[in-house]
Amino acid sequence: MPDYEEKMLVLLVEKYRKSKKDNGTGRINRRTKIKPADLYKGYNRNDGDLEQINAINEAADKCRQKGFLTFEMQGFGNEIAAIYLSDEKIEETEFYLTEHYGYESKHEKMEQIKRILEKYSGHSPVADLECAKLQASLDRNVVPKDYKQTEDVLKALIFIEGNERLLYVREASMLIYGNSKYLEENTLDAVCSLLRKFWERPCKDNEIPDEILSDYQIVKEKQKICLKGNIALVKSGNVLDLGEFRSGIEFYADELEEIQRITVRDGRLITVENKTSYMRCREADTAYFYLGGYANRFQRDFLKKIYEDNPGIAYWHFGDIDAGGFYIHENLCKITGIPFGLYRMSAEELQDPRYEGCLLRLSDNDRKRLRALAEHEAYREVVQYMVSRNVKLEQEIVSYYSA
Repeated sequence: MPDYEEKMLVLLVEKYRKSKKDNGTGRINRRTKIKPADLYKGYNRNDGDLEQINAINEAADKCRQKGFLTFEMQGFGNEIAAIYLSDEKIEETEFYLTEHYGYESKHEKMEQIKRILEKYSGHSPVADLECAKLQASLDRNVVPKDYKQTEDVLKALIFIEGNERLLYVREASMLIYGNSKYLEENTLDAVCSLLRKFWERPCKDNEIPDEILSDYQIVKEKQKICLKGNIALVKSGNVLDLGEFRSGIEFYADELEEIQRITVRDGRLITVENKTSYMRCREADTAYFYLGGYANRFQRDFLKKIYEDNPGIAYWHFGDIDAGGFYIHENLCKITGIPFGLYRMSAEELQDPRYEGCLLRLSDNDRKRLRALAEHEAYREVVQYMVSRNVKLEQEIVSYYSA
């Protein structure tokens, strides 16, 4: 059961700190209010959990005795109608939350932002623009959203703008954060977007955002193309028969320009989202292309070349049966122009008793993303099943039993 004392006080404090009243711009002095249903949705329902309802009432009474809040009761019964923060106790309430629950008060957050500004201002032109935004928020007595993420972005901007050595992206990430993957996984998109905006360098056709890093002598590791099946590549006038390689081949994408023709002798080509499934898949009359998530520029161009050279075969995509898997499929069709079908990504797989023990529950974010996908006919049936049964499935178990 949640700690309703903490949850109640945090909701009230956060609501107060985000209000115009706290910033000194409010004209009407409204009381800071929440309702018990903000804490537990079933509070006012006849079938609500009595234990949770009583816990909320007890927490409210406990906080009232400490002077942190007041509340109003319904005209009948023992239910609370509304809970109000004692505004004059805001700092005392924050101190209590900090002492008992490790809460960060608005004052502490503002002090952290001041330290960020002292540390990162004056080192690079792009970083200085971001620092100016933080300062503007401080001047308005507002805590900027994601200011901790902004600090990570500032670290990267200052390092990148001052770099004078040839580095790979993961080397740069180690030097900035002490973690080889942190830059790519957390801040790369934001950093490249800011650099492009400052230097007025929007992406050209076929250009990806992070290519601007090459201006600062930072480059990504070479991308690989990974495929297997009864395929023949004509490269620099020579024919390479991939059918001789049972597990397929990998080669660096910078060799794409030397490939003159791709002949797929199998009847279909399947793009595969995850590496384990790609390694496991081995069906007759089928060629496979490892995607690894959203297609990058090199994969897109290679797939377009395959389609151009082999318009008569069938094209399918095999991925996780979740919102991410469907969005990868949607993006793949859009950027390649190839009408990929969905391979083993239907309600039928979700109903298969072999996979029952591997079904996962949907998160709130899953449901939100699936609702948007339900508008597309290609996904509607399986998405409706997923939402109604509260299930999703990773593709590795499907490929295991399909091999």
